[in-house]
Amino acid sequence: MARLFVAIELPDAIKATLSSFTVEIPSLRWVPPGQVHLTLRFLGDVMPQTGAALKKNLAAVGFTAFSLTLRGVGHFPPHGHPRVLWVGMEESRPLIALQQQIESAVTGAGIPPEERGFSPHITLARIKENATAEVARFEASHRTLSFPPFTAEEFILFSSVLTPKGAIHRKEEIYRCT
Repeated sequence: MARLFVAIELPDAIKATLSSFTVEIPSLRWVPPGQVHLTLRFLGDVMPQTGAALKKNLAAVGFTAFSLTLRGVGHFPPHGHPRVLWVGMEESRPLIALQQQIESAVTGAGIPPEERGFSPHITLARIKENATAEVARFEASHRTLSFPPFTAEEFILFSSVLTPKGAIHRKEEIYRCT
């Protein structure tokens, strides 16, 4: 069984800038720069035969290159103690359309549908302890955070292995625009 997810990688320049934020709240579990991505669908543990059908279905997803813009910061859950610190995205109809096609490909391979709505964001850090005040300061100082648009030309099926030092991600398949 493989633990899988589908995502879009970010340009290296954006990853580098995002990784510079780690010094602002050192107590958080920051996502390593090489693993920063936009998750389109987390799949969890997938049996090999389901994985083969999934890869075939994902290969049939058609899309053209489109622009994405990261903007703003926030946290989940929106009320109570923050658990995830994130960077938001400007609304993108092509992104939503791509995610919906991927969801259809996933369910067509026999994987149960996602129960939560798609909320495009880039996870920056996970928060174990109560860091409400630190997160509020971070959000206030980066409220106007914005990056130049970048072009999404591919999405990737990743596998993820959990280790005591964190997850290790590996590219299983790359699906390019048509």
